[in-house]
Formats: sequence, C-alpha cells, structure tokens
Amino acid sequence: MHRSVPTALFAVLALAVGTLPLHAQDEKPVQIALFNPIQIYDAETSISGIRWNIIWGKNANVAGIDFGLINEATGNVLGLQWGLVNNVGGDVTGWQQSVVNLTRGLVQGVQVGLYSQSAGTEGVMWSGVNNTRSMRGLQVALVNIADEMHGVQVGLVNIIRSKDRFPVLPIVNWKFDD
Repeated sequence: MHRSVPTALFAVLALAVGTLPLHAQDEKPVQIALFNPIQIYDAETSISGIRWNIIWGKNANVAGIDFGLINEATGNVLGLQWGLVNNVGGDVTGWQQSVVNLTRGLVQGVQVGLYSQSAGTEGVMWSGVNNTRSMRGLQVALVNIADEMHGVQVGLVNIIRSKDRFPVLPIVNWKFDD
C-alpha cells in the first residue's frame, strides 16, 4: 500500500508534464530554486513541468506544478500552485493555494488561502480575506471584498463596491447583473 502513493504521484506528474505543449527555447521542464537567484534557470525563464521553490523561486511563467515556500511568477501560472506565499504578476488558471495569494491578473479556477487578492477571479475564492477587482463565481472567507461582482459572497463581512443597494452585508451578499 505504501508503494502505491509514490506510484500515483509519479503518474500524476508524468501526465501533467506529458500533456504540456512542446517546450520553446525559453521554457524548461524542471526548475529547482533555493532562493532567487540561486536556482537552476534564471528568473526570465518560463517553466513548463514542475517547479520546486525550497525557499523562494522566481520565473516568467509556470505551467504544471509549482510548489514551495514562496512561489513568484512575473507572468502567468497554469496548473497547480501551492505554497506559503503565491505572488503572480499576470493571470492564474487552475488551483492556487497558500496562506497568502497575490495575483495582479485574473484567477480562473480556485484560489484558497488565509488572504487572497487578485485583479479578477472566475471560479471560487476561499480564504480568511478575499480582495479582488472583478469576481465571477463564489467567494468564501471571513471578509470578502470585490469591486465588481457576478456571483455570491459568503462570510462574516461581504463587500461589493459596485452594488448600489446594500453593498455591505453579513453572512451572504450577491450581485448577478453586469
């Protein structure tokens, strides 16, 4: 039974790496970083495969599995991002989970953390505090803040800044018109 767990993890990793597009010249399949700039490839390189950031890793884009203490991408992330802090300069498509999620672009998928902030989200945000410019989907947190909302917020304090009537509500807040 103990051998099945590593086998399953290897199968998921092989599937994730095998389904990624062919690598361009500036993309590499594996990155290991102690902290930036002590990493296999420099920060301008994109990673399509797996990135392990022992302390802090920084790359242009990441597609695949991204995990470590501090995960930074100056561009976009596609896939699974898991760590203590996720900091993305572009968009995230997939699952982003950490204590703190900072995304300057659109999150499409799931964002879970104690604090999550993004420019826009389509999917689910679930954390202690969610703060987003544009949200399409579900926010779940103690405090939810959205400038623009098309969906539902569930939490202790829910704020939809673009809502004319009752922009702040406890427990549940919603807005569905564009």
